[in-house]
Amino acid sequence: MTVRDDIRVLLVDDQELVRYGFRLMLDATPGLIVVGEAGDGTQAIDAAERLRPDVILMDIRMPGVGGIEATRHIVAALPTARVLALTTYDLDDYAFGALGAGASGFLLKDTRPDDLVAAIRAVHAGDAVVSPRITAKLIEAAAPHLGTRRDSEASDALSELTAREREIFVLVGRGQTNAEIAANLYLSDSTVKAHIGRVLAKLGARNRVEAVIRAYELGIVGR
Repeated sequence: MTVRDDIRVLLVDDQELVRYGFRLMLDATPGLIVVGEAGDGTQAIDAAERLRPDVILMDIRMPGVGGIEATRHIVAALPTARVLALTTYDLDDYAFGALGAGASGFLLKDTRPDDLVAAIRAVHAGDAVVSPRITAKLIEAAAPHLGTRRDSEASDALSELTAREREIFVLVGRGQTNAEIAANLYLSDSTVKAHIGRVLAKLGARNRVEAVIRAYELGIVGR
């Protein structure tokens, strides 16, 4: 019997064998349940609206309507749904496209099963999850612009952070999840989430990926 607070997952991939493998793994994981599958972006949009999943594992490259377009539609229609984009490719365009469309995370398909499960739980909890290889590419792409905000506006934004918010900002910049930050600072997850919301607002960052770039930009964490 399904537990009420199980995380409801929708699988989207044009390869049936890939979906089958994900289903076997996730259905065997306590606290997760696969509520449906889709083979392309059009099916994904329909399934998301019908099934109202908590997390959608979204393949990026699919025939017809691709994962980026489907993500954009689903996030607009279902603000509470979290999309975790998956691909075999780590090209910048896919990462930027998925995150720009509103995905909460971007992972490569060679991610270890334990890390995938952790990523599903993290995005469901409100974290953003990006493959370390993708994070490196995002920082590399932003590198030409790093340092351009070392001005009074950036300094003023940073000075508005409380000591605790600055401490949390550093840990966000290092890629830690809410749960890891909570454990390190002996805080509750809800307290960390509230602090991060204030940090993002004060720094003018739309999401955690931008916050990571801002941390490098302001010299809060090393390159």
